Amino acid sequence: MSKPKSDVTPNTWEFLRDPMITPTGFREYDARWKYPDEINLPGMTALGLGIGTQMRKHGLDPVIAVGNDYRDYSLAIKQALVIGLVQAGIRVKDIGPCITPMAYFSQFHLDAPAVAMVTASHNPNGWTGVKMGFQRPLTHGPDEMSELRDIVLEGRGEPAPGGSYETVDGVFGAYMDDLVGDFKMTRKLKVVCATGNGTASAFAPALFERLGVEVVESHNRLDYTFPNYNPNPEAMEMLHDMADSVKASGADFALGFDGDGDRCGVVDDEGEEIFADKMGVIMARDLAKLYPGSTFVADVKSTGLFASDPELQKYDIKADYWKTGHSHMKRRVHALGALAGFEKSGHYFLAGDIGRGYDDGMRVAVEICKLMDRNPDMKMSDLRKALPKTWSTPTMSPYCADTEKYAVLDRLVEKLVAKADAGDMFAGQPIKEVVTVNGARVILEDGSWGLVRASSNTPNLVVVCESSNSEAEMRAIFEEIDAVIKTEPLVGDYDQKI
Repeated sequence: MSKPKSDVTPNTWEFLRDPMITPTGFREYDARWKYPDEINLPGMTALGLGIGTQMRKHGLDPVIAVGNDYRDYSLAIKQALVIGLVQAGIRVKDIGPCITPMAYFSQFHLDAPAVAMVTASHNPNGWTGVKMGFQRPLTHGPDEMSELRDIVLEGRGEPAPGGSYETVDGVFGAYMDDLVGDFKMTRKLKVVCATGNGTASAFAPALFERLGVEVVESHNRLDYTFPNYNPNPEAMEMLHDMADSVKASGADFALGFDGDGDRCGVVDDEGEEIFADKMGVIMARDLAKLYPGSTFVADVKSTGLFASDPELQKYDIKADYWKTGHSHMKRRVHALGALAGFEKSGHYFLAGDIGRGYDDGMRVAVEICKLMDRNPDMKMSDLRKALPKTWSTPTMSPYCADTEKYAVLDRLVEKLVAKADAGDMFAGQPIKEVVTVNGARVILEDGSWGLVRASSNTPNLVVVCESSNSEAEMRAIFEEIDAVIKTEPLVGDYDQKI
């Protein structure tokens, strides 16, 4: 195959004929482009040929499950991808439109070694991409993504005989059976189901009804123009809308799902948002009683309570802090045999007896309903208030160019580790340790912490701080981190600051 071009002018003969792919679309753990500005349909076919070539290189049985999210252009994108996969000699099993976790499930259900899900995730319309994996329940990480990028951009995709295409029915029903089984709620629950007109609209209301939960609908009609807001449960617009629905309906809580259904956001009965890391601690407390001695993985942006919460310590729970990113977290949960992983963005990775290890907003919804069933006298706000109080900053992102940010971060990590080695005080406390798996998370004696890392997706660093004592200490930790960041002239202004 010829090398794809990085720029082809739309509305030309070449645009319909020649593959065009901008290299920046190959991210750390999935692929994402603006369509048709950064990739065209022949480019997507080249990507399919590249994925198929990579499958053969890894010695996989040449079978792949393929699905697409609910956007007006996703079917065309998927069909272009499928042409490339078939060219590479791959037998394609098309499960149709679906949420990402249903595509992950289909790997198990169909015994397919590979999956490719056409989705822009929670990105607004105009974006497309692919989440892919070869080793269930895992998805591509940085090594696999850079290998795929080189195959595609260097034109090393290899056609092979034996490719075929078939549509597969019945996966939706099997997925719903797998999620719920014969479980039924024993307490009455009224839940706002917020899907922002996205793909999860076809799943979440039906799931709640099957559980025996009363549904308060919130934008549950499929509409790929997203007439109300872009479905992203980290966005304040969606969270405020969820809170308004809770207050208007008297619901027990609200659950919101992103555009491809692999993330879940929570608003309690008082209209208070519970960030996914704190919701993770609530779930971990409940699961610790059922599975004492378990390991929980949290991403480095998450609360320190996984390590410091006395309730978790009572049950000999081990906390492991790991790299941010759904692919990194899935791998870590799998490698450690952890019961669950929690990421501040709303990806939950439930494994062992409670899941298959991949991120699934629907699975999280089921487990939250089961948690409430096991705690019939508790409201969601009671569970939130029972957590130890901490003071956290929002995620703050100072500018740092993509070409510079990793080198800058390396120097910042070095400086922060040197402070710890020298026994320096930090915000008036000794430094207990510096975790360097993903940037530097400076942990103080009382469990308070400050983090600096590089953003995987944008030209920024990322800074988050949390104190278990006071807002003043949280601010002092930020000032310490910021003072080190200011020693690097290539770092620019913050998007927001406390």
